[in-house]
Amino acid sequence: MEARPWSDRKTFTYRYHPIGGKPVNLGTDKIAAIRQVLDMNGQRDNHGTLAWVWEQFQDAPRWKKLADVTRTDYTAAWKQIEPVLGHLQISGIDSPTVARYVHIERAKSPRRADIEKSLLSRLFGHGIKLGVCTVNATIGVEPHGSEPRTEAPDVAVLAKFLAWLELQTEQRRIVGMMAEYASLAGNRRVEFLDLAWPQIDEAAKVVRTKRAKQRGKKRGEVIEHVAITPALQALIDRLKAVRAQRGVDCLYVFPTRENNAYTDRGFKTLWQRCMQDAMKADVVPAGRRFTFHDLRAHYATVHKAQHGSLPDLHANQATTASIYDRTKVVNRQAL
Repeated sequence: MEARPWSDRKTFTYRYHPIGGKPVNLGTDKIAAIRQVLDMNGQRDNHGTLAWVWEQFQDAPRWKKLADVTRTDYTAAWKQIEPVLGHLQISGIDSPTVARYVHIERAKSPRRADIEKSLLSRLFGHGIKLGVCTVNATIGVEPHGSEPRTEAPDVAVLAKFLAWLELQTEQRRIVGMMAEYASLAGNRRVEFLDLAWPQIDEAAKVVRTKRAKQRGKKRGEVIEHVAITPALQALIDRLKAVRAQRGVDCLYVFPTRENNAYTDRGFKTLWQRCMQDAMKADVVPAGRRFTFHDLRAHYATVHKAQHGSLPDLHANQATTASIYDRTKVVNRQAL
C-alpha cells in the first residue's frame, strides 16, 4: 500500500498496488484503506462470513434500489439472523442449516422467518458475486407461507372507529383521516404518508400520487390520478380546516405534531396505539380487528360492488383479485 501526501503535507491519499495490475485508489481514510486491502487479500478476520457479506451488500447498488420499507424490514431481519448465523463462513452454510433456522429456530414467528429467508437469499446471491460462495443455500427451502387475509373491515365497525378517532387528540384525528383516505382512495400507506397539498388538484378534481412497488423502467414513473368524489372532497375540506386551525402553512396533508411527514415507523406506532385503545373501549370488537392495509382491500371490494369491476391497483390485475378482492356474495344472471 502506498501513501501519497497532498500539498498541505497533512492529508494522504492511499493506493494499493496489486501484482501486475493497476493501482487501486483507497481514499484518504487510513483505517478504511487498510480494511479494503485486507478484504482484497482475504486476510480480514471476518472475511467471507455471512456478517461480512451483509456489510458488503449494504454498499451494493441492489441495496440502494430497494424501497425504504424493504430496507427497514431487512435491517430488522438481520438483527435476528446475526446471532445465529452471522459468524459462519457463508460457503459453509448449506440448505439444511437454512431450513433448520427458518422452520425450527424461527418457528414461532413464521412471517418474520419468511422475510429473513428472503434476506438470506439476497445475501447468498451477493456472496456469489463476491466469490465467497458458489450456491444459494435457500433454494429448496420452503417458506412458511401465509394465506392472504380474507376479511375486509366491517363497514359499521370502520365507521364507528373513524367516528371515535374524530373525538380524540388532534394527531389521532389525523390518523383517523389517513385511514379514511385509504378506504376512499385505495392508496398504499407509503404512497401518501408524505402527500403534499400541491398533489391535490381540486380544479381538475384529482389527487396525484406515485404508485409504489414498480420495477425496472417503470420505477417511480407510474402516476395514479384518484378522482375526487364528494366523500373524498368532504375529507379534504376537514383536512384544510385542521391546517387553518394550526395557523401554519404546512406542506403536508397529514402532518405530525411538528408539521413534518410521518415516517412509516412513527405512523405504525401511533396506529397500533389507536387500535389497542379502541379495542379496550369496545369500539372495535376483538374479532373485528383489522390492519391498516386491510383498508386497501375494503376500497377494492366496495369499488367492485359499486362499479362492477376491480380498480387498477397492480400491473397484474390477477394480483388485485387474489389479494384485495374480499367479496363474499357474487351476483350473476341465470339463463
